[in-house]
Amino acid sequence: MKLLFKSVTLIFALLLIGCGGKEEKKKEGFSVKRKATTEKKVETPATSETKASERIDLSTKGVGPIKSVTLGETVDEAMAAEGKKVYDQMCLACHRIGKKFIGPAPNGILERRSPEWVMNMIMNPEGMVKDDALAKELLIEFNGSPMANQSLTEEQTRAVLEYFRTL
Repeated sequence: MKLLFKSVTLIFALLLIGCGGKEEKKKEGFSVKRKATTEKKVETPATSETKASERIDLSTKGVGPIKSVTLGETVDEAMAAEGKKVYDQMCLACHRIGKKFIGPAPNGILERRSPEWVMNMIMNPEGMVKDDALAKELLIEFNGSPMANQSLTEEQTRAVLEYFRTL
């Protein structure tokens, strides 16, 4: 028992001696050591190419269930009113009329995109961003903020499209 007590005491003493006695001196001031980068930054020259949100493309129909849309000569006011309700409830969080917000402004959209493209973007945003070149560019332009799929029916989407005709 004495031998065990002496052994434990000796080990404890050696630990105290081995771990103690060192003082770290703190340097005054602040310093940062950085590695030099070997990568050169390449600046791309500014181009006169228009933004995806401003580009006119009326020939593309997009990717999704809508293959053809026939618009009447005049705006269907009842359908547009229903579309405004749907827009205010489902779209207003990200889209503002007349200005860029989280997503592009909807006014004038039918002067830049085909009705089929607009409806497919509303109904199938994931597929559009995956397979439509213009939708991919819009995603980049709007800081990678994907359009949320609001699960609108074709009738609701058509009503929103009719509302867009009034803007």
